[in-house]
Amino acid sequence: QVQVVESGGGLVQPGGSLRLSCAASGSIFSVYAMGWYRQAPGSKRELVAVISSGGRTNYADSVKGRFTISRDNAKNTTYLQMNSLKPEDTSVYFCKADLTVLGYRRGDYWGHGTQVTVSS
Repeated sequence: QVQVVESGGGLVQPGGSLRLSCAASGSIFSVYAMGWYRQAPGSKRELVAVISSGGRTNYADSVKGRFTISRDNAKNTTYLQMNSLKPEDTSVYFCKADLTVLGYRRGDYWGHGTQVTVSS
């Protein structure tokens, strides 16, 4: 079994910062890309940032220069440092891990999400 668990969400004022964490655990053979997505009410889920196993990153234009994704391969964990937060960043943030489970095929595993609210 595999679990993907996010943490670190909360309420923050505009201009503030938050750091999200996401850990994949269980019978994992290998983890490839890990990414953060977000979904606001009434909107589609959108890519925020993704990082490959080798550290290559990609960001949505709306967060470039404000958010930084990183990972610790030894811990199967990814982080999203969010600075200069804006009200429009308010969403549920989901983590996705592209991984291979021992004895099974490669696939995408999602966490349940963590709420980020940016408001004064």
